Amino acid sequence: MDAPLWTETHAPSLSKLPQSEVRERLARTVDEPMNLVVQGPPGVGKTAAVRALARETHEDPDADLIEINVADFFDRTKTEIREDPRFSRFLQGQTAFSKQYRRGDQSNKYKRQWSKRDMISHVMQELASYKPASGTYKTVLLDNAETIREDFQQSLRRVMEQFHENTQFVLATRQPSKLIPAIRSRCFPVPVRAPTTDEIESVLERIADREAVDAEPMALNLVASKAGGDLRYAVLAAQHAAVEGDGKITVDSADAALSEVGHENDLKAVLDAAAAGEISDARDQLTELIDDDGFDGQELLSELLRVADTYPESYGEANLIRLHRLAGAVDLDLAEGNDGRLHITHLLAAWAGGRDELDGEALI
Repeated sequence: MDAPLWTETHAPSLSKLPQSEVRERLARTVDEPMNLVVQGPPGVGKTAAVRALARETHEDPDADLIEINVADFFDRTKTEIREDPRFSRFLQGQTAFSKQYRRGDQSNKYKRQWSKRDMISHVMQELASYKPASGTYKTVLLDNAETIREDFQQSLRRVMEQFHENTQFVLATRQPSKLIPAIRSRCFPVPVRAPTTDEIESVLERIADREAVDAEPMALNLVASKAGGDLRYAVLAAQHAAVEGDGKITVDSADAALSEVGHENDLKAVLDAAAAGEISDARDQLTELIDDDGFDGQELLSELLRVADTYPESYGEANLIRLHRLAGAVDLDLAEGNDGRLHITHLLAAWAGGRDELDGEALI
């Protein structure tokens, strides 16, 4: 699709956010800025809400809202971080010095290369320290904050305290329990629930009206109900449906668009790679689904099983039964918020290897 995405061109203002409780909580921070934890399932509008707040509070939101996906740090090498144009200007020299070196003893034994943790902490401190382009403060949004390692969260807490006068930190997360208490206690919580089918349908109606797209009510209801509370998915599906329907959103074009916008092909690619023994490829595809598309571990496991069951001819009944039994062994770990990428990769490796157990424990 070459046209601008509707998720961007129809981004809501603060007063038009679909959930009244989110509007009210964020409105309280316009005149009294504070650090925030914006929490909720994937696709419900957390980032859109933060952008709406930034447009309301900053004269120059393009300059004073800094968005960082945590995966841009923790899933990249030191070289990739250093070469990122957003961060490279803060990493000139790349050398951290011990206290002895700074006191004047400049022997090499007190000189060391920055670790990735050093680099991340330094970038965050530099981002927080410089003056805003307009007004008295800027906003730093950390997306997918649940993946921030605990040791870095301690460093982040110190940065938040040091630069609280000119930097507002917003942590967007699907799992606020993964944030340390010292950070949660310094942030105002903004829960964003999954929107109802009626709420999604109302958003789609407004967008279709603005786009002068003829939309069948049944088609919009189909998209809204199939979205499962994922507003981003619903808006993109409606846009695809309008393209498929030559400027109209019909039941047929919506049905075709839902399969195209969804992740069924990506999920099947994960299963196919694992079935072929290409575990590295399967892991890379899992990473994209988790980091780029917002899946959490349990949701991803459920969707993989659903897609596997849709294609029994591809995997065979016995293998499908074994996959479900293996899935049961990791479900508890995923429910506790443990690393979905690690546990599902482990599961797929066992499945590809023809095993009936994980970690030496038989599955019964």
